[in-house]
Amino acid sequence: MDAAEGTNATDATKRQRRGNTRQRIQDVALELFAEQGYEKTSLREIAERLGVTKAALYYHFKTKEDILVSLFRDLQRPIDELIEWANAQPRTLDTKREILLRYSEALTDAAPLFRFMQENQGTVRELSVGETFKERMLRMIDTIKEPDAALPDQVRCISALFTMHAGMFILRDIEGDPEDKRKAVLEVAIDLVTQAHGGSRSS
Repeated sequence: MDAAEGTNATDATKRQRRGNTRQRIQDVALELFAEQGYEKTSLREIAERLGVTKAALYYHFKTKEDILVSLFRDLQRPIDELIEWANAQPRTLDTKREILLRYSEALTDAAPLFRFMQENQGTVRELSVGETFKERMLRMIDTIKEPDAALPDQVRCISALFTMHAGMFILRDIEGDPEDKRKAVLEVAIDLVTQAHGGSRSS
């Protein structure tokens, strides 16, 4: 390995280490936000649970809001990619089912953040990320709802997405395998969109 290759490998290792630290900060912050609330959690407490100094934490995030914004951006990235993909596809029922399938997987990956949003709705509304996320949801609805759909079919499409959101919280208290519960919620959401697709041009 020559010097240039060695330098590139070192840089890649440093980036990976920074990425891992950033992820650990996000995970621990989200744990604390969920346990004691966003407002009651300090950067010092996050640093202490991580076992790092506040200076080390500042290297990645200057404020709690910076951490929260980064979490939302990480969530929004796969949603943005899904919306972009959906807009390039034919507006068929198969496409809409695939949208819901991919969205279900994205929600599963972001379950801790959605729990935080549910339990800290006031905080989310006050931050800019709340409005940004609302815009994403409206764009998601547009990918499965026909613009000329009858009102009941529009409601079905909106309900399909919110069924997936609600299922993440309500089903926590129901016994069963998490994957089976995810599939059950997805099945209901697909049923709603299927009904709406069939009647999208009804009077």
